[in-house]
Amino acid sequence: MKLKFTCMAAAVSLAMLQMNGASAQQAPTAAAAANDGLQMERVVVTGTAGGSSKMKSSVSVSTMEHEAIMQAAPTSAADVLRSIPGVRSESSGGEGNANMTVRGLPISAGGGRYVQIQEDGLPVMQFGDVAFSTPDAFVRIDGALSRLEVVRGGSASTLGTNSPGGIINFISKTGEDKGGSIGLTKGLGYDSTRMDFDFGGAVSDKTRFFIGGFYRSGEGVRNSGVNSEQGGQVRGNITHELDNGFIRLSFKHLDDKTPTALPVSVLRAGQQISAIDGIDPRTVSFYSPYWVRDVSLDKNNNRVSSNVNDGMTVKSDTIGFEAQFKVGDGYTLSENFRKSTNTGRFIGVYAANSGTIGNYTVATGPNTGKAYNGRAFSAVVFNTSIDDAGSAMSDTKLSKSFQVAGNKLTTTAGLYTSVQDIALTWNFNEYLMQATGAKPALLNNATTSASGTPGLVGPAFGNCCSRAIDAQYRSTSPYLNLGVENGPLNVDASVRQDRQKATGTFNNATPAGTNGPLRYNPATTKFIDYSLVHNSYSVGGNYKVTPALAFFARVSEGVAFNADRILFGTPVDGSAPININTVKQIEGGVKWRMGALSTFVTVFQAKTKESNYEATTQITTANSYNAKGVEVEAAYRIGDFKVNGGLTLTDAKIVGTAPGDVALIGNSPKRQARAVYQLAPTYAFGDALFGVSVIGTGKSWADDAHTIVMPAYNVVNGFVNYQVSASTAVTLSANNLFNKIGYTEIEGDGHAARSITGRAIKASVKYSF
Repeated sequence: MKLKFTCMAAAVSLAMLQMNGASAQQAPTAAAAANDGLQMERVVVTGTAGGSSKMKSSVSVSTMEHEAIMQAAPTSAADVLRSIPGVRSESSGGEGNANMTVRGLPISAGGGRYVQIQEDGLPVMQFGDVAFSTPDAFVRIDGALSRLEVVRGGSASTLGTNSPGGIINFISKTGEDKGGSIGLTKGLGYDSTRMDFDFGGAVSDKTRFFIGGFYRSGEGVRNSGVNSEQGGQVRGNITHELDNGFIRLSFKHLDDKTPTALPVSVLRAGQQISAIDGIDPRTVSFYSPYWVRDVSLDKNNNRVSSNVNDGMTVKSDTIGFEAQFKVGDGYTLSENFRKSTNTGRFIGVYAANSGTIGNYTVATGPNTGKAYNGRAFSAVVFNTSIDDAGSAMSDTKLSKSFQVAGNKLTTTAGLYTSVQDIALTWNFNEYLMQATGAKPALLNNATTSASGTPGLVGPAFGNCCSRAIDAQYRSTSPYLNLGVENGPLNVDASVRQDRQKATGTFNNATPAGTNGPLRYNPATTKFIDYSLVHNSYSVGGNYKVTPALAFFARVSEGVAFNADRILFGTPVDGSAPININTVKQIEGGVKWRMGALSTFVTVFQAKTKESNYEATTQITTANSYNAKGVEVEAAYRIGDFKVNGGLTLTDAKIVGTAPGDVALIGNSPKRQARAVYQLAPTYAFGDALFGVSVIGTGKSWADDAHTIVMPAYNVVNGFVNYQVSASTAVTLSANNLFNKIGYTEIEGDGHAARSITGRAIKASVKYSF
């Protein structure tokens, strides 16, 4: 690990050299605070028992304000996370369906198994890796967002359920500042129109409110030839201050339709892949006006007709209640509750092969009946109904601070409970399609003629994937946190017991008769009925040598329970052991400021044991991983110039497998790059603000067996903002300015791959009042 600890050694050495100069600063000056690009004194509420500044806490935490988020020109909520050091976010799937994790932890399937996406301190969903229904599908970035807080490792194991890797918390505005804005954004070179609004302020001396949202319509960045984006969101809250605390009511209504990007056909030569003529992985979606309706099966054996071009449709309605009271004798009682109703449908077109050049007949569109001599591929429509992904969650805690022998002792006892419903109906139909990204048509040949539907081959992957899941997961998690503060030293220890009760049913549809239509047979229904208990812990300490220099260390262990990922393997009716996923982490580092420079450096080790099922390959794995590395976050501010950056170096290895996969031991996990980096400078010139960001990923392997290379790539984003008047601003922003191809995943045999979206430029005008 020669390069792994070079950055840490350099940072510690430099910090020690600065200790004499820093010790002269017994309190941060106003100038120092203004130059603190990492906001070390900001109180962070995520992953802490009661809120603590970055400088005093013993966890790796990053914050990102609303203004910086919008300057990053994100295409989705997951895209924002690529700007956070230590976070791997493969945001190439569209508005939802992103794969994400944190430093050193694997992405072995879809979603984010080891991280928890929260809104205002509660999970969006209890599980981060539910197939076709990941939490980011129900999250949108708009003017109601105040800031983002991201905790990697550390206390995330004990202050959240199913979050041993980290917590990503999207925090809403609550109306402290009176005023609002309206904005209009138009895509340049593609069809997209979006309107945003937000407004908040005081109703009375003790009551305030906030409301915000957006509405959009258009084709979107990727080619589809249809209106792929349609919908929006509105959310708000009202807060009433009491003499001994506050109460807050909140709501959210999301009704949105967005395109889904799945892996597209590519060609493989040895360890390399290349794009196929006519299929640009940056722009193709395989949505087209020439699709037929996709007919699928619901849980009650009724035929359901879907518009393939609808992509991912989600509906979410939430109501929330938050309160905090000082109840006497120094105790503080707080409650955070939310009830969510989440439904939708996931439709995406997956390339099941690289295609074959041959003679076909056009089956749909204006050229129906004409001969087509060219490449055609198997287009599998992933059509999954999100029947119910609703939840009810509550986090109640009681805390008190004591003075004990000159030390400040803070105790927090809490109880987290949740009920998460997961009801999904999978349907995978295979079609024959033109291998082009420009309004592809369906094709006919001998394999499609028997179906009677233009282009339809039949159920995909040998009838594997018509599945009905109806499950409920109840979590009960008591936790305890003790913190001791003695001058410059802060030490905390926490424990959590996660109890999960899973119930429900699942079934596979099978043909009726020899070659009859698929049906769900009640006789083949399988049951879900098991209980799990796991104890997690986290212990850490932080020592402030000076107001500008601190060292910290932490050790933790946590768990991520499985949900749908284990249903179609070993029995889950209580007759066999249930697999869980565990993470053990050790981390330590240094935080220091000197003049205009701020740094946050963390050395880490993470050991992971997991079981997994991959939907597209239908392969079950059971691996253990060991990852070591260093994470650096830094900021420099001087005058009108600011720059933030990050670097994560990781040496990860597979150290254990199932008996048939021992040849993988010693390899790096798939899609795990050794280096990931971010750099984002901005410069203010009069009424104009200019900025760019560079986000890069090093070379990695597409599979655990190391047979296909995923090339390194970087993405440059940029923006120019001009303040026309005190109330009006115009912005021109670009995502992937140089139109790079960046593969985020490649299928194991190299027939298909998914890339980041190509160049997307948009212009916006915003009026604030």
